[in-house]
Amino acid sequence: MANFSRYLSLQIILIFLAFACCNHHAAGYGGLRVGFYEQTCPHLEHIVKEISDQVMAVAPSLAGPLLRMHFHDCFVRGCEGSVLLDSPTKQAEKDAIPNLSLRGFQIIDKVKTAVEEACPGVVSCADILATVARDVTAAMKGPYWEVETGRRDGRVSNMTEALFNLLPPFANITTLKQGFLDRGLSVKDLVVLSGGHTIGISHCSSFTDRLYNFTGKGDADPSLDPNYAEKLRMKCPEASPTDNLVEMDPGSVRTFDTSYFTLIAKRRGLFTSDAALLDDEETKAYLVQQALTHGSTFFKDFGESMVNMGKDRSPPGDQGEIRKVCTAVTVIINASKGPNLLSPLGEFGPD
Repeated sequence: MANFSRYLSLQIILIFLAFACCNHHAAGYGGLRVGFYEQTCPHLEHIVKEISDQVMAVAPSLAGPLLRMHFHDCFVRGCEGSVLLDSPTKQAEKDAIPNLSLRGFQIIDKVKTAVEEACPGVVSCADILATVARDVTAAMKGPYWEVETGRRDGRVSNMTEALFNLLPPFANITTLKQGFLDRGLSVKDLVVLSGGHTIGISHCSSFTDRLYNFTGKGDADPSLDPNYAEKLRMKCPEASPTDNLVEMDPGSVRTFDTSYFTLIAKRRGLFTSDAALLDDEETKAYLVQQALTHGSTFFKDFGESMVNMGKDRSPPGDQGEIRKVCTAVTVIINASKGPNLLSPLGEFGPD
């Protein structure tokens, strides 16, 4: 009996050790959780918030681009920082047409430098980008949510992948729903995250087809409020040689609020993809509810949907890394030269 008891105790210990080992492995290799860096970089959140608040105090116009940068990262290869990589031949994600309007990369670099000083080689650029997106949103009087961390940085950044995976401003509701479904996101996530257009600006070229040549016959988009369309034509003349800028949420472009939904309900969405939210019963019901209740659940929903989006796949531990700088791959596995070949460049092109 004594031998059996010792045997049973040993089995319980082995099971516990196996469970602990597996949990540690999951946390390090793609298992996201709040407080992932509590022990290894306890001041991370403070560092990111301090720099984000400083930037927003002097350059609030960067809030929209920094929030959108996280979106664009997650929609190509998952949330693994590939949008941050530079390419010597201009073939990385940031060089794709949909990403040419992104701004604020230097802010991510600034945060990374500060974090590296405090916790060298610990925090991924992907996690920094996700946390900055939250903090600039909160700084614009928007919602605050707990950011799950534990991502690893990817080593591949491909311009073509960005071109084909980022949802364009002219997407219809079918394309939008399928694009979100492909990334494990719901129809509710689609309409909620579209509310991020409450901050930021756009180039006229992203929507002028709705004003002058919607069907290729020199016509305007009939779904666009005529008065709003006329105001847009004044800001975006058809023959203008320059690509002017227009607020996505006129009047509150630097405040994260719920007026976006009121505008869409009045057929004043800037992009075709905004107007498309009226073409689905579920998305229309949500935006009408938020418009009528002054966004009664929007802030809570936005935080939840951002967490949902942030769960998109991260490279497993044997493929991802923790970059030293966010613009360049740190370690490239090369069988002929050994496993730790340092390189100032990333890997660009397909896997």
